[in-house]
Amino acid sequence: MSGLEFSRPLRVSTVPPGGMAWRLEANAAECAALAARLGLVALHGFSAELRLKPQTAGGILVEGHLSASLEQACVVSLEPVPQRVHEALRLRIIPEGDAPSEDPDADDEVETERGHAELGEVIAQHLALALDPYPRLEGATLPEHGADDEPHGPFAALRRPRG
Repeated sequence: MSGLEFSRPLRVSTVPPGGMAWRLEANAAECAALAARLGLVALHGFSAELRLKPQTAGGILVEGHLSASLEQACVVSLEPVPQRVHEALRLRIIPEGDAPSEDPDADDEVETERGHAELGEVIAQHLALALDPYPRLEGATLPEHGADDEPHGPFAALRRPRG
């Protein structure tokens, strides 16, 4: 389970019958490593507030939210676009040896391996899914090309008249 940018293994046997709260927070080195992995300009802060509660059918229900302060490159200008991400989380840690559900409507599931569940990596994956796929600075526009402009780009030769 080591070697991850944001590793937070949970020993599932430490979750008491009444449940527990758990706060995960990335340090500066983890933020830098996650920013590089996710292609961010910067990740200034990343954390998750979780509530873990054992279920009668086995496993542990995990509910909470993640928060991040970050900068992505604008798809038009490549200038940094500051963003805040707040995303609700709901997942289930399944007992060791249980197969994950094939139900597409089921909660996300985290497998248990040697008594541990890797929650940090799961939270990092949720952050990746919550990112804006097309970050754009307000007012950023693509340059306009006039009719007299010479075509550019990989297909420019196809647009030029033959002769």
